[in-house]
Amino acid sequence: MTIQWFPGHMTSARKKAAETMEFADVVIEVLDARLPEASRNPMIEELRKHRQRPCLKLLNKSDLADPAVTQAWLDYYKQQPDVKAVAISCKKPGEVARIPALAQTLAPHRNSNVKPLRLMIMGIPNVGKSTLLNALVKRKVAAVGDQPAVTKQQQRMDLGPRLSIVDTPGLMWPKIELASDGLMLAASHAVGPNAYIDEEVGVYLAELLLQRYPQCLEARYGLKAAETDAVGVVETVARKRGCIIKGRAGELDLEKASLILLNDYRNGTLGRISLETPESRAALLQAAAAGQLAPPEEAPGADE
Repeated sequence: MTIQWFPGHMTSARKKAAETMEFADVVIEVLDARLPEASRNPMIEELRKHRQRPCLKLLNKSDLADPAVTQAWLDYYKQQPDVKAVAISCKKPGEVARIPALAQTLAPHRNSNVKPLRLMIMGIPNVGKSTLLNALVKRKVAAVGDQPAVTKQQQRMDLGPRLSIVDTPGLMWPKIELASDGLMLAASHAVGPNAYIDEEVGVYLAELLLQRYPQCLEARYGLKAAETDAVGVVETVARKRGCIIKGRAGELDLEKASLILLNDYRNGTLGRISLETPESRAALLQAAAAGQLAPPEEAPGADE
């Protein structure tokens, strides 16, 4: 199953973003450090390249990601023209304070009262854009929530006579081509919960963790990774956390257990985890180009 999620308001949000970008100097693209490419909206790159705008990529939530993998991603992005990349946590004011100066290096000609630096914050839902804006202006000007698509309208703020910022709504793209991208986005809480089934995403996450971070599962749930599979991980979580379906004679509630696993990943309780690396991404794209991946299927609730 390929997860799809493109709420109706995003069509108008994309149109408005294209109009606003004409007057922006630098695009600040906020990515999830745990899945930088899966959380990169291809439409944003298309829009900024059309306008020939440089990009500052912020690998946010880096405090939740594997630091070695994050460094590999920074090295990867440094090879791209007109791009700077930095790993941050938008919840840490000291790290956010570096952003205007970094953006300035991408547009050195915009640094006066007559020609202020104009920044445009973009990214997918629930990746930290509003948290970033609040940290930059040092007060709460944007609603922040633990659900995707909290921000629905653009918001412009002046940070002095030489700097202005436009915050934009989280923007998805109409069709997620790779099934694993949709699953990673769902696991990381970047798409609406009506677009996926917790148990399917939980099993996917468990399989990935068994492959790359078995020690995290063992430490958190007391299981032996070498002796179980992805479904077994979810079943172990259900037994350890008492997830039993009421009135079903001890039947495990795998949906509830999957949500526990997902939340433990999302909030960092499992440890610092990255869902993709530059190498795994390259292999995935190679397999897709060779037609070795299953064709995408429509998911229920895709347009809700």
